[in-house]
Amino acid sequence: MPRRGGFAWGYVVTLGVLAAIVTGLALYNLRSIVFSIFFAGFITVGLDPLIRWLQRRHFARGWALFTVILLVVAAIVAVIWLIVPIAVEQISSLAVSIPSQIEALQASGWFDTVDAATNGLLGQTLSSINDIIADPKTWAAVGSGVVGFGAAIADAVSTGIFTVILTIYFIATYDSTKEAAFRMVAKSHRATFASYTNRILENVGKYLSGMVILAFINSIFSTILLTIVGVPGAFFIGIAAFFITLIPLVGTIITTCIMTIVAFFQSPVSALIVLLVMLVYMQVEAYLFTPKVMSKAVQVPGSVVLISALAGGTLFGLAGALIAIPISAGVILIIRELVMPRKELS
Repeated sequence: MPRRGGFAWGYVVTLGVLAAIVTGLALYNLRSIVFSIFFAGFITVGLDPLIRWLQRRHFARGWALFTVILLVVAAIVAVIWLIVPIAVEQISSLAVSIPSQIEALQASGWFDTVDAATNGLLGQTLSSINDIIADPKTWAAVGSGVVGFGAAIADAVSTGIFTVILTIYFIATYDSTKEAAFRMVAKSHRATFASYTNRILENVGKYLSGMVILAFINSIFSTILLTIVGVPGAFFIGIAAFFITLIPLVGTIITTCIMTIVAFFQSPVSALIVLLVMLVYMQVEAYLFTPKVMSKAVQVPGSVVLISALAGGTLFGLAGALIAIPISAGVILIIRELVMPRKELS
């Protein structure tokens, strides 16, 4: 009997391990679909505060949903027909203008002094960049990877379309989906569970929408600043700044470094202006914009933001870093609203 019992337990454990491995492999093979579902869900949660805002402005629920869906579709059309062509044009102009800007820097009066002070490091760096851009092998390598790049673009487009369709569906069925999920909880605990779930989703939505608003402000400001200074490709860099700024804590710093480097090719004075103005902007963003935009969202300590972003980024890349922050906000809300009060009463 003991041997038969041990064999049975070993058989069950083996089946459990095999089931876990098969499930893990299936999820890995379907990772793009799984990420699309999660990403569409987070977009839906982030758009829900806009729907609630429209409802407070005397919009019926149906009209609020229709308005938000129309805005999503309009944003996608604007990206495809307006932003992408301009971005491609500015990428081309930026690639063409960099070599001439490097030559102008090397011909300027201060360059030899600074190059000598850095033991030739500045000149070697600029020459290396110029050689890479001017080398036909660079563009041949790019050309040889066109097929793979095109396949990656096609995959990204198909995933994006799938995500957009899911997002529209999730927006339209958001409340009914939540009600169906709540009915799976025992009736005695359903009201409490629904209350905390709605509060968590509301705070996470406010956090996500706040991040997007701050990134949009940063993008507009960066584009205007680079345009005033005369840096080529300002519009493209501004678009890139929007997505980079979504990275918690370090997004604005990375954007500032990139803008300063690109402006340096224009002239050292331009780089200095961009750096100083962006340093001032970071202070305004930290002490004015962020408290104003995030005032109604759950506050996440900086250390938790950093740890969550690193953990999510290590596991799932940039998408994981972005998703980890709202999850941390929800966990913090549960601890503050549920765990700590119970500990005080125990």
